[in-house]
Amino acid sequence: MHTKRIIPCLDVKEGRTVKGVNFEGLRDAGDPVELGERYSREGADELVFLDITATKEKRKTLLELVKRVAEQISIPFTVGGGISSVEAISELLKAGADKVSLNSSIVRNPDLIKEASERFGAQCVVAAIDAKRETNGSWNVYVKGGSERTDLDVLEWASKVEELGAGEILLTSMDRDGTKAGFDVELLQEVNKRVRIPVIASGGAGTIQHCVDAVAIGNADAVLAASIFHFKEIEIRDLKLEMQAQGLAVRI
Repeated sequence: MHTKRIIPCLDVKEGRTVKGVNFEGLRDAGDPVELGERYSREGADELVFLDITATKEKRKTLLELVKRVAEQISIPFTVGGGISSVEAISELLKAGADKVSLNSSIVRNPDLIKEASERFGAQCVVAAIDAKRETNGSWNVYVKGGSERTDLDVLEWASKVEELGAGEILLTSMDRDGTKAGFDVELLQEVNKRVRIPVIASGGAGTIQHCVDAVAIGNADAVLAASIFHFKEIEIRDLKLEMQAQGLAVRI
């Protein structure tokens, strides 16, 4: 049985960690370096850092911040936000990231997955998919921080990114993001039927049981959450002990 991972997520804007609901209404959640260090110490399995307003001028600032976070943690570290070339990926890996999360750039240029996977290894490439449910019950892919709808079907796109060489999928339900109403278990199940690579559940964590359900019913390989950890509503250790009690393999 694969060990299930717990992954806190730092959404970073202008050097601070922020958190919103359905990708809007951001509030401050603290210093990314301090939070990263705390999560590493508290038993998180990995850490995800997303620069949610990444632009070219800020790229250098971001690299500095990535370095500072990487120095404080001893767990695998994924960085995303505005990464659109193998050069940018290389810079981030040199700055201390273990993996990169790619979203808008791979919708524009799917070959970037292939290039990155061939050059750095599939284990470095996380395809992030922001999914929103349509009125007909299917899901569409959104890009640019959830602000732009594409004509891509989420299930087809998930198969495609795997085929191109992504090592993992970070699947966010935009409908559930920040609502604490629970993960979209149906979305997780459908994507997991299509792919063999690990799927990280994101969007909707509010309780320990939500996280258990994402793994036990949704077949997610990992659970990503932000505000429940930032504001200490749930402790990582308590979550892992409950997952273990419910028969799931976790690293305690």
